[in-house]
Amino acid sequence: MNWTVVQKILGLLLMVFSLTMLPPVLIAMLFNEQTWLPFVEGFGITLAAGLLIWLPVRGVRKDLRLRDGFLIVAAFWTVLGTAGAAPLYLADAPSLTWTDAVFESMSGLTTTGATILTGLDDLPKSILYYRQQLQWLGGMGIIVLAVAVLPMLGVGGMQLYRAETPGPVKDTKLTPRITETAKALWYVYLAFTIACAISYIIAGMGWFDALCHAFSTVAIGGFSTHDASIGYFNSPAIDIVAIGFMFLAGINFSLHFFAWRYVSVKHYSQDPEFRAYAMMLVVLSLLVVAGLFYHQSYGKPGDTIIKGVFQAVSIATTTGFTTADYAAWPAFLPVALIFASFVGGSAGSTAGGIKVVRCLLIYKQGVREIARLVHPSAEIPVKLGNKAVQFRVVDAVWGFFSVYIVVFVVLMLSMMATGLDQVTAFSAVAATLNNLGPGLGDVSSGFMTLSDTGKWIAVAGMLLGRLEIFTLLVLITPMFWRR
Repeated sequence: MNWTVVQKILGLLLMVFSLTMLPPVLIAMLFNEQTWLPFVEGFGITLAAGLLIWLPVRGVRKDLRLRDGFLIVAAFWTVLGTAGAAPLYLADAPSLTWTDAVFESMSGLTTTGATILTGLDDLPKSILYYRQQLQWLGGMGIIVLAVAVLPMLGVGGMQLYRAETPGPVKDTKLTPRITETAKALWYVYLAFTIACAISYIIAGMGWFDALCHAFSTVAIGGFSTHDASIGYFNSPAIDIVAIGFMFLAGINFSLHFFAWRYVSVKHYSQDPEFRAYAMMLVVLSLLVVAGLFYHQSYGKPGDTIIKGVFQAVSIATTTGFTTADYAAWPAFLPVALIFASFVGGSAGSTAGGIKVVRCLLIYKQGVREIARLVHPSAEIPVKLGNKAVQFRVVDAVWGFFSVYIVVFVVLMLSMMATGLDQVTAFSAVAATLNNLGPGLGDVSSGFMTLSDTGKWIAVAGMLLGRLEIFTLLVLITPMFWRR
């Protein structure tokens, strides 16, 4: 383990992250708010911490290995969540404990969208903007952005990129150089954000709300500047814009890049994961709308369709926006939506969950095993499209799924040990591990009722979900630390 290079990169990344606390200062000045001081103090503390970590090892020149990348990613997200909490903790409004500040910061950076705050409509604009910005930065990952910067500092980035994006498609590169890959992803991400903000403005939002909600929509985060979330605007046009961009943000961003580069959309129809993702959302939307019609939950057909499709797309993509109290819908609908969040969006998107491609491979593996019962001697490959998937990849997916379930059970039992009922504990873990946000039971309107222990368990779930479990769990295996 190259401890000095890990320390150097961690210090550099902290110093870069400190700069993200300055834009809220401009927002505070723009709205004539006297709330800029906590952000300046947070900037100074984070910058100083990064500088102190970096200075002793600034002259180190060593190659970064994959093992170092895992440690840097895990350490940085843990430290980043702590540093991001500083302005929230130092601010007079809202008045948060350290636990609550870390919870809110980690929820933002991991694009979970769970919150312990109430009275959002009355909070300073600078605080509201900062929460949304945290989600936007976490959406594609601070580490991926740093991959484009680190080569200029003499540090390679491929190891960080692989550690940040574990999974069956982790080695896919859009361009020959990893730096160019990171830049390409951010160009697409930025373009989607701008397009989303403009669309919200056209649909009727003010510029501030449009910018903030574009941040959380493209990041599939779910934070809002209002307690009623998107439902505050009571606008079908805004709901439709949100549905469209939530759907797009749940697609593998490499497909968006190819569509832009080659001015063609054929890559979408040719991608088996995209087809499965679109089919899942269509079927779920039809199920929800049919359920709402059957139980006559809304008087107008238009309201039934838009609210049903909105919540189906929002929860399935793990965005977490709400336009209705879906927890109060007929019993099977909220549970169906929560289960859909376990699938989540596509690999390579900003969504949470297990990811569509993994679930698709598990399904195809199941179909293959049934076929082998009928034809025991047949060699039946698992295919994605026309390509056979390596057995090693299928084994890795099953391993991930197994560990995901075990982690979920452990977190749920831990939540129940703090005094939560089964429904609340189940949905709280689903909401955090899947990076979803809203839950059921006592956490349907927020996580403010949880004990401090419950909140720290939720924070652990957010981190595990954001880094897709293995990146963190590998650090507790003896094999990782052996020479």
